[in-house]
Amino acid sequence: MEMLSQLWSLLGLITLLQNILPSQFLSLLHSLCESLQDFFTPYSYYHIPEFNAYSSLDLNQLYRHATLYLNSLHNSPACRRLSLSRSKSSTTISYTVAPNHSVHDTFKGQRISWTHHVDTLQDSLDEKRSFSLRIPKRHCHSLLPLYLDHVTSTAAEFERTSRERRLFTNNGNASSYDSSWVSVPFRHPSTFDTLALETELKKQIVDDLTEFAAGREFYGSVGRAWKRGYLLYGPPGSGKSSLIAAMANFLCYDVYDLELTKVSDNSELRSLLIQTTNRSVIVIEDIDCSVDLTADPSSKAAARGDHEEEVGRVTLSGLLNFTDGLWSCCGEERIVVFTTNYKEKIDPALVRCGRMDVHVSLGMCGPAAFRTLVRNYLEIESHALFDVVDNCIRSGGGLTPAQIGEILLRNHRDVDVAMREVVAALQARVLAGGGGEEGADYEEMVMRSPESVLGVGSPENWDSSPGKHVGKRRKEGQTPGKKVNFLVRLRSLTKSESGRRGI
Repeated sequence: MEMLSQLWSLLGLITLLQNILPSQFLSLLHSLCESLQDFFTPYSYYHIPEFNAYSSLDLNQLYRHATLYLNSLHNSPACRRLSLSRSKSSTTISYTVAPNHSVHDTFKGQRISWTHHVDTLQDSLDEKRSFSLRIPKRHCHSLLPLYLDHVTSTAAEFERTSRERRLFTNNGNASSYDSSWVSVPFRHPSTFDTLALETELKKQIVDDLTEFAAGREFYGSVGRAWKRGYLLYGPPGSGKSSLIAAMANFLCYDVYDLELTKVSDNSELRSLLIQTTNRSVIVIEDIDCSVDLTADPSSKAAARGDHEEEVGRVTLSGLLNFTDGLWSCCGEERIVVFTTNYKEKIDPALVRCGRMDVHVSLGMCGPAAFRTLVRNYLEIESHALFDVVDNCIRSGGGLTPAQIGEILLRNHRDVDVAMREVVAALQARVLAGGGGEEGADYEEMVMRSPESVLGVGSPENWDSSPGKHVGKRRKEGQTPGKKVNFLVRLRSLTKSESGRRGI
């Protein structure tokens, strides 16, 4: 009780001195105390305000990086008090350090502390925010630059993987002051784990995307824009859109779905490109059907006259500048994707090297892709009819992943019924001759070398792979009698397997 009385007396004396002593003397006394504290303390302190000193509207990027970095540490036991928030349109929870609380971190064996300061301005509802960084004084000069680089790189990776990604489409309103893009949250569930694609092709695409995402220094050193072009071609239902979604989810990029029919001219196309962000996938689906870019140049010239200029529409020249011209360098870390059902209808100038660097052939569902679909829809890893399905596929009974997926979805509650329906559909395709051109797609893809499946190069190489000729020879060598005999063997095998399983 006596100690408490002495404490109150001391506080009263301090208050009295503050009222009597001049403010200049008190300020000098405060500075002297801070100097003594800094001299004897084993730590150095760094102040990081929310805004740069010369502008109340210019956000301090180091403050933003520190916020993201500490957000990434939310699972650490050092974070004892956090503020949680979530926007209306997002499912992601954001974590921030609670006002006037500290978070401890360890870097290169040294203990580092962050304190989040939030002060309410006098006579205002605004708040002044800042971080205080505490580093051991003995190592501050060598440790600070390395630690701040670590904070910045970790924050950038955390922002890329955790932020809400968007799906954009152009609204045909490029002349207004508002953005020409409208967006919704991008929540497509497709991933490379669930994608119905052959194993080797899937691995090549993943490796190519991984190398691209880590290629900032490489692209800068060779003097090329940090972008990569993909051409996806194959019949409807072969999984082109699902592959695009899987690529975006793998890279954690936004998606810009560019509808060329809504673009009035080349100028608007450039404006749309400028408004796209870094780390994005720019998609033009059905490039051969979007605008008239593939007709014979001589016939187009005759149709419009020798002296009439192409105005008021997107031209091939404008699209080439979009993909590979000077305007394509206005951003970085971008994937440009064209899709088509008929690759032969595309102007070769549009898909040459440097514009569409990677050509991906998607066709009929192969054995590995089929097993992925079965795992997705039926949640099984093996079945007695798997060998029958493999034989049907290799004999020309090609179905697209979309066709097989529809059968499995319709019968997903009964595994055996679903498998029997798939086998029946494949047998019908074999009996019908493999479905014409589509029936040979899978065989071509399997027989080609991986470099031909994931074709890096100009379109002249599309039809030069030895696998295509092998596929044609097999197709020509097949006869109706052999197909009928094969179906008889398949049916007997199916019956024996069904009897063994008690179906």
